[in-house]
Amino acid sequence: MQLAYLAEHGGEEFGLRFLHATEQSFRRLLDYPHSGTPKAFVNSHLTGVRSWPVSGFEDIRAYYIVESKAVTILRVLHGRRDVIGILGDN
Repeated sequence: MQLAYLAEHGGEEFGLRFLHATEQSFRRLLDYPHSGTPKAFVNSHLTGVRSWPVSGFEDIRAYYIVESKAVTILRVLHGRRDVIGILGDN
């Protein structure tokens, strides 16, 4: 999801609100990395992927993997998107 797209279609204030909410959600994941919902994919490269809603934008979720000392955000996607196709579950 591109911030420029959100700002263009929802207004600058909306885009900034989304940016702030995303940062807040990412900080939460750093503090509590296993909070997200585990996802099951066929592709072994996606083992361990979890999802977490962006605060205030619950239809938009961050897909991430918890690694030894890091949380890697793979994508931020709207729930209606083809998550399996986008993340490459084949």
